[in-house]
Amino acid sequence: MSIAKKITLQKKRRALRVRNRIKRDTTLPRVSVFRSLKQIYAQIIDDAAQATLVSCSSLDVEIKGTKTDVATAVGAELAKRALAKGVNKAAFDRGRFLYHGRVKALAEGLRAGGLQI
Repeated sequence: MSIAKKITLQKKRRALRVRNRIKRDTTLPRVSVFRSLKQIYAQIIDDAAQATLVSCSSLDVEIKGTKTDVATAVGAELAKRALAKGVNKAAFDRGRFLYHGRVKALAEGLRAGGLQI
């Protein structure tokens, strides 16, 4: 097995492991996070209806600064949009990404915005 294929398989397994832990409570929508090298994306998904309720990314937010500052602003903006839609509690799905750095900053932005995760 090549190295690239092995790394891809490890990422998929990690994402499924994290998601299976979250799906135990199906009444809550989940906040799904994707982090690329330059941007960060987050969306709130209702798994029962299989629909995206709210989404936000660093492309939507007009803030300059470090990537961590932008991630915090994305979290706050997503929380504001979620509260406007009537969602005040959600499960945090970090996917294959570690709860560190920009992913942690996004979660703190969500909490600062008033969303319970």
